[in-house]
Amino acid sequence: MIQPTQPKRVSPFEAIRHEDDEGEYWSARELAVVLEYSGWQRFITVIERAMTACETSGQEVSDHFNETVKMITTGKGAQRKLVDYHLSRYACYLVVQNGDPAKRLVALGQAYFAVQTRRAEILLDISDKSEAQQRILLRDQIAAEHGLLTEVVTDAGIVTQEDFAEYYDHLWLGLYDKRYRELQRHRQLKKGETPLAYMGPEESVLKLLHVQQTRAKTERDKPQTPQEANAIPLQVGRVFRRALEEIGATMPEDLPKAEHIDIVQRAEIRRLKDEERQRKIEEEDRLGLWAQLPAPDEENHE
Repeated sequence: MIQPTQPKRVSPFEAIRHEDDEGEYWSARELAVVLEYSGWQRFITVIERAMTACETSGQEVSDHFNETVKMITTGKGAQRKLVDYHLSRYACYLVVQNGDPAKRLVALGQAYFAVQTRRAEILLDISDKSEAQQRILLRDQIAAEHGLLTEVVTDAGIVTQEDFAEYYDHLWLGLYDKRYRELQRHRQLKKGETPLAYMGPEESVLKLLHVQQTRAKTERDKPQTPQEANAIPLQVGRVFRRALEEIGATMPEDLPKAEHIDIVQRAEIRRLKDEERQRKIEEEDRLGLWAQLPAPDEENHE
């Protein structure tokens, strides 16, 4: 018997996304409804706080908050102005960050736009680099974040080798819905091979964000026991997976394996050495060291 196809779940935030010739935007009035604000005047204070945060971050407010005004007809036939804002994705992120976290959709929006916005920022920062350079850079950042996370969870009583093994198993489980060994089998890796070595740029960004957000939440919540610390990467991972599901993205465990990072790094080192060698040759050539010597008879006639 053929099972009916499950309808694809659409994020309430993606459902109100608009596009025009200048790109994507969200209507502040529509966002207010989604976030369950009962009145526009109450929501305006949230927008103002978000604008202040935007300015403080060094961004141009007008690049992210575009005020629009249109005339509407009231029930009595009178005309009045309706003020709205076209918000960028970054502006939405700031709005929900400054909203009331007690509201269910505000809490979801904080997670959703935090994941999507930060992911876009990282990808933009490395967009001018080759895929090999992106992977090496992200691998080093992940390693650094793991080191910082290790220091943070020590305060929760995670000190022995067994404690850390269990904790990092939860870290994998949170983002991948699989423990380390399960993910190894899923990826068809050999014993001793780590999934980190086969991550492409997209997966590396997700892994980096998950570790960063896990560390940030651990620092905020200050868990007192290993059990409390282990629960945090699971909570953060569920938020990430929910955000990915709602935009129809591939789950991290199903992203394709990239070439082993060691092979990529060796190739990149060879490329850099070749470039340096070529640069030196060209530099010496400008000094005339590689210019052709005059023929002997030309020397005699000088």
